[in-house]
Amino acid sequence: MPSQTLTFHFTDPEPQRLDKYLVVCLPDYSRSRLQTLIKEGLVLVNHLPPTKTGQMLEGGEQIDIEIPPTQPSYLQPETIPLTIIFENDDLLVINKSAGMVVHPAAGHHSGTLVNAALAHAPEMEGIGGEHRPGVVHRLDKDTSGLILMAKNDQAHRYLQDQFRKRATRKVYLALVDGHPPTPSGRVEAPIGRDSTNRKRMAIVPEHKGRLATTEYHTLESFPAPSPSLGAGHTLLEAYPITGRTHQIRLHLTFLQCPIVGDTLYGRRTPSLPLSRQFLHAARLTITLPGEKSPRTFEAPLPDDLSYILKLLRDG
Repeated sequence: MPSQTLTFHFTDPEPQRLDKYLVVCLPDYSRSRLQTLIKEGLVLVNHLPPTKTGQMLEGGEQIDIEIPPTQPSYLQPETIPLTIIFENDDLLVINKSAGMVVHPAAGHHSGTLVNAALAHAPEMEGIGGEHRPGVVHRLDKDTSGLILMAKNDQAHRYLQDQFRKRATRKVYLALVDGHPPTPSGRVEAPIGRDSTNRKRMAIVPEHKGRLATTEYHTLESFPAPSPSLGAGHTLLEAYPITGRTHQIRLHLTFLQCPIVGDTLYGRRTPSLPLSRQFLHAARLTITLPGEKSPRTFEAPLPDDLSYILKLLRDG
């Protein structure tokens, strides 16, 4: 498909940023994608390249934008079973299994959620970027549960805006070693890259990290069978207010209650027979494109985590 040149004339009575105006003119394109086109010199204002993506339009300008042809993605669709909780023309709500990486990265070039989603919904290719098509938010490889995938740019932008504005409610189930200092609480501790291990995140001084906030509530408490086996365990609901990498895992470790099976931030040898961290994205409340009221989606606890709870309840 050849490139396409479109022309618009700015006639609004109030000044407006160029990138914001183009989002209105081209609703199928995300603002970040349009900003990239501006930076690449594919947008002209009165036949001249703009000085910046946010250049102000005052009135009467002619804007020409060249839309380059879609480049084929290097990502390959793979027929991998998916547990789809909900689907419409705009998005997929998927119950991701533990062990599945969300998108290709170093060491994981295939077998990812993106590869599987592209086989199920080929129209997702290129949505939100070539390397992470359809990805609205992420879950760690060994965290199971609900994740959204957008099928078009409008839905992608709409859904990401809700996460950015903290207009969603996410509820995770986490089983931790020990007991938190209070049955319910709130952790506010900045998160940044660990200076000694680039594969880890860490609680850092405010000027070196990003604000991160997690609330939690105790659902069930399990005493240790004997003092020699530690302080027991607690089943929590965790509510991340922000969305930093490894946030829940770090904040619970900060409370000296690391997640069972989290060998990166908790015990190197899990206190219970579990091969991954006990963390599950159980509920997600969000407003879908074209709807006025939020919906809540739920994903049942997977068998490996249910088995651990049964062991604790049976004593």
